[in-house]
Amino acid sequence: MTVFSATVHAATRVPAVRRLVTAAAGRGLVERFVAGESTDSALAAVRTLAADGRLATLDHLGEHVTDPARVAATVRAYLDLLAGVGDLPAEVSVKLSALGPRPFDAAAEICAAADRAGTTVTVDMEDSSTVDDTLAVVGRLREEFPRVGAVVQAALHRTEADCRALAGSRVRLVKGAYAEPAAIAHQHPSEVRAAYARCLDILMAGSGHPMIGTHDPRLIQRALGYGRAADTFELQMLYGVRVDEQRRLAAAGHRMRVYVPYGADWYAYFARRLAERPANLGFLLRSLVKG
Repeated sequence: MTVFSATVHAATRVPAVRRLVTAAAGRGLVERFVAGESTDSALAAVRTLAADGRLATLDHLGEHVTDPARVAATVRAYLDLLAGVGDLPAEVSVKLSALGPRPFDAAAEICAAADRAGTTVTVDMEDSSTVDDTLAVVGRLREEFPRVGAVVQAALHRTEADCRALAGSRVRLVKGAYAEPAAIAHQHPSEVRAAYARCLDILMAGSGHPMIGTHDPRLIQRALGYGRAADTFELQMLYGVRVDEQRRLAAAGHRMRVYVPYGADWYAYFARRLAERPANLGFLLRSLVKG
């Protein structure tokens, strides 16, 4: 993680900064990256994406939940969402920490609903301390739902080995948005990009379905250069990021899936987006100045 990213991550944990960012949400800033707070707003965003050939994966925002009532509300939100998906080209993404300290049963209930809806689930990866537990849950879920997707983060030193183990399945490869120590993660952007390329080589040589989660033009071109059939892999980008490029890639016949977050618990997700790029932070600061 760069000095810039680490600094922004630290700043967003300060209560006064959180109050400022929350105030900015009322000026429409968060809507650039988050598709509203309701199931209806999320599905409306998917319809907009589908109109120009883009697919979606929907994430009901929330993490580090321990209250059983909140876990139940999260599961209900996913069940309602999947009941409304119909023939829209959408799957869902789930963070296990949103499903309580023992997430398997809740995750399985969501997977079963996705299966009934004719779609599937990708289990998001969180910080490095969760990797082994997350992959273990994914493995258990795949016993009944083999299309469940896993996520790996190229920034972590361990990820090349994880890619080799997972290369026959659905895997989303991302750079990684969490602050991690140098002992376990690459720190410089060039190191992360090189690690991503190595992981990409492993996944694209495998028999699975790689999901290439990046906005980096060089890595996208690398992914398209393997000559794989268009239906055997997909490109993924975040909602509100490089939208014109999303449309261009979809129009060119590539599977282009957009990660669509929604829900009231948006702050942690939005803070990570601010830390990823100076341009995102500049967008926030201009919004605050305009007040």
